[in-house]
This record gives sequence, C-alpha cells and structure tokens, in this order.
Amino acid sequence: MQKQTMPISHVLGRISVYVVMILLAALAILPLLYMVSLSLQSDAETFSGVPILLPAIPQFQNYLIIWQKAPFARFFLNSLIVAGTITLSHLFFDPLAGYVFAKFRFPLKNVLFLLILGTMMIPFFVRMIPLYILMAQLNWLDTYQAMITPFLMSAFGIFLMRQFIQPLPFELIDAARLDGCSEFGIYWRIILPQVRPALATLGLFTFIFQWDDFIWPLIVVNSTEMRTMPIGLTLFNQEYFTQWNYTATGAVVLFVPILILFLFTQKYFVKGISLSGMK
Repeated sequence: MQKQTMPISHVLGRISVYVVMILLAALAILPLLYMVSLSLQSDAETFSGVPILLPAIPQFQNYLIIWQKAPFARFFLNSLIVAGTITLSHLFFDPLAGYVFAKFRFPLKNVLFLLILGTMMIPFFVRMIPLYILMAQLNWLDTYQAMITPFLMSAFGIFLMRQFIQPLPFELIDAARLDGCSEFGIYWRIILPQVRPALATLGLFTFIFQWDDFIWPLIVVNSTEMRTMPIGLTLFNQEYFTQWNYTATGAVVLFVPILILFLFTQKYFVKGISLSGMK
C-alpha cells in the first residue's frame, strides 16, 4: 500500500503559514524581550544610543537597586490592595447582578439592563471630573477608598455573567428551592460553581486592568506612599533624562504578577473564551 504524498503546493502553503506565524510571534515577543534586556543593562549601555539586545554583563543587581531607590514594596502593596479588592468585588457582585437579570422577573428589567449597558458607551474621561469632585467632597483624596470605590462593579462584568448564567436550566434552580435553599444559597452553591470559566475570565481581565491602571490613581493620589506601581515608575523620570534601565526593571516586576495569575487561570480562561464564542 503506497503512502500518499502531499502535493508540493500544500507543503509550500503550510510552510508559508508557519513562517508568517513565527514572524508575527517574534514581533509580539520582541518588545517584551527588549524590556527584559533593558532591565539588565548598565547606565552606560542604556545611554549609548545603540539598541542592545544582549547586555555584555547582565546587571541583575538592578532588581535590588529599584527597591532601594524608591519605596517599591509600598507601591507593590498598594497595587495589590487596590487591584485585589476590586477584582474580588467584581467576582462577587457582577455574577450576583448577572444572576438577577438572567433568572428573575421584575418590572423594567430590560430597561434597567439597557441603562447599565449604556454606561459602557460613556468614556471614562467624561466621568473622570465628576468622580474627582465627588471624591474631594467626601474627603477621600489620597486614600484607598478613592482608588477602589468607583470600580467595585462594572457593566461589562454584569453583561458577561448574565450571558453565561442565562442558559443554565431553571429546573436546577427550582429543585434547589424545593429543597429549601435560600436565594443567596442558590447563587453561592449552584450558580457560581457553574460559571467558573467566566469567573476566571472576568477576574483576569479585571485584575490586569486595575493593576496597570495609571490615569485614575495619578489623579486622586498626592503622596508618594499612596502611589501604585505604574505611578511609582515615574520616580525614575528626571527633569533632563529618564533612567530607562530602572524603569524597565520596574516594568518587569509589574508584569510578573499578571503572568503568574494567567498561568494559574489559563485553563479556565481559555475555556471561558471558547464558551463565550459559542453563546
């Protein structure tokens, strides 16, 4: 039995696809590799004016120097408190609101849901000044409350969770009610375990956005000790020059928690994305 050979045109087509994919992957990874390379460069290499991908002598001590030049431990803690609190709030309240809109009937439900979705079309820069004035009137400037409170829930999170909860059978909820389970018990014991992929997706998106957020903390924070990591990196921007190697070192440190979180939630994240495409 002769082995079938693939036509040359198909082989060349596959090779072309692989070459294009490799080039696109290299373009996507190159900025990250250069950031890591820049974080390991000395001051002389950084200001040489010539892009260097492989430092002559990697300066691993840069990762210790940034913690000495600025209170990065406090910046890291601030970012963790802000991003972590907002993420936990989204993971609790967004599915709760999505469950209500998906499985309950009440007057003006669709109108309220459309109003919530309508807030997604309002740019943050339009809401920024009223929010700042509100924080100032509450005397919350330069506090965790100012950085956390405006983002405790999101219209996108409510919409995402509603879409995942809506296909769940009513029979499952009715059976839990017949067994004497409370409405919150149904939400906690029945609904949440069924939407774990969506929770992982929502949590990852929320944490990344809040961890990297720059504009809002920059507006409401005045003191150095309340800065988050993205704002703390600006300490290396001097009047006449920027210490790019230390800035890149801080950026690598800023990137590591996101990478770790993605690795832990990758299975649920990919499943959540695939399921959302099937809705």
